[in-house]
Amino acid sequence: MTRSTTPPVRAKHDTAKRPPSRSTANINRASVKLSKPVLSKALHPRNAHQQGYDFAALISAMPALASFVRPNPYGNDSIDFADPKAVKSLNAALLLSEYHINGWDIPDGYLCPPVPGRVDYLHYIADLLAVKGKVVKGARIRGLDIGTGANGIYPLLGIQTYGWQFVASDIDPVSIANVAKIAQQNSKIATHLQLRLQHQPEHIFNGLIATDEQFDVTLCNPPFHRSLAEASEGSLRKVNNLAKNKQQNQGQKSRKLAASQAKPTLNFGGQKAELWCEGGEQQFLANMIKQSRDYANQVLWFTSLVSKSENLKPCYQLLKQVNAVEVKTIEMTQGNKATRILAWSFLSPALRQQWVALRP
Repeated sequence: MTRSTTPPVRAKHDTAKRPPSRSTANINRASVKLSKPVLSKALHPRNAHQQGYDFAALISAMPALASFVRPNPYGNDSIDFADPKAVKSLNAALLLSEYHINGWDIPDGYLCPPVPGRVDYLHYIADLLAVKGKVVKGARIRGLDIGTGANGIYPLLGIQTYGWQFVASDIDPVSIANVAKIAQQNSKIATHLQLRLQHQPEHIFNGLIATDEQFDVTLCNPPFHRSLAEASEGSLRKVNNLAKNKQQNQGQKSRKLAASQAKPTLNFGGQKAELWCEGGEQQFLANMIKQSRDYANQVLWFTSLVSKSENLKPCYQLLKQVNAVEVKTIEMTQGNKATRILAWSFLSPALRQQWVALRP
């Protein structure tokens, strides 16, 4: 797909109260001070999924979901999260019911992201970009999504939740075409979104950010694994864990039958660019940090998810080497799963204030 030339749309900004930030770990060229983050099992205070899923409302919005909903061992409505069709149907219902996104779908074999965790990233980014404690909504904020995938989840949620503009990029033409198809069914998204195909996979920003462009923030969910074999092992382990949990909640007779018949399959989607790359997450983050230096004056905040906590230390060291002025680590948790956002800027506080003041 060719690069969009649709001019950006400007909109008035809105404000909302900002909750206490859980940003931690500031780094500057003079000193390095890392404070231990405070962990919580709660989603972000603005996350609409704090109370779990309202299946009655979701089925009302998308009746097709009903065929996947069954009572769990505790008598509550749920789905089989080991079934990719059920998970995709749940996602489509969530995006339609809560975020008014029509026609969301992904091709078979592509990554199906958990909506509550993905929107959490955006809520914390909104806190990072807040001005004097006020979250900024509207098209004054411009984001760049690196590796948007076929699901396009970050720009879709960012546009619908905050009204921001987005450029979404990927090295996979199928992914770009699929996000374009979704955008065509949603007028606001089509107006606020540009899609750009990265023709050189070794480049992260080069070829995407024009010489006269500026972005308030970049977002990324890096490939996690180092190889296809490692990704396959991870998917198989995930399926086995879900199957084990399901069997533990069944009666003894059913458990024996399930154990005799169980043959886990790799039914969690994901293409090469979505799941693995040479060197895995650590190498991808290193490449991103090094290449971000070339766009120091064109991006207010660079950010990325970091799944493995052990990858933070080499990132801190590299950010110091490239003279990042400020680095923040924002902890996020969803249930028992912990992850974090790494954010860095090459602009001094005074220049960041000037950036905000000069926004159109």
